[in-house]
Amino acid sequence: MAHSVSVAGRLIELSALEFRLLHYMASHSGMVFSRDQLLDNVWGNDRTVTPRSVDVYIRRVREKIELKPQEPAYVQTIHGVGYRFASAGDEL
Repeated sequence: MAHSVSVAGRLIELSALEFRLLHYMASHSGMVFSRDQLLDNVWGNDRTVTPRSVDVYIRRVREKIELKPQEPAYVQTIHGVGYRFASAGDEL
């Protein structure tokens, strides 16, 4: 089952896991999450993935929602820490 979000008026289809990841991060806008925290909170106990799997899903979400995935405005990398969802007005 796919889920969709709207970004700048564009309807974007996401897989269920991509949607859960984006929803979790957007629901905690501005907070920085390590890979392990995202695995625990998005994948939960029923997981057979590695922390690097988070990177793959982050990349997939960026490719779908960002205008310039190589310069993300929404799903940002905080080097040495993890990832965060930045909303309008958030500063690094």
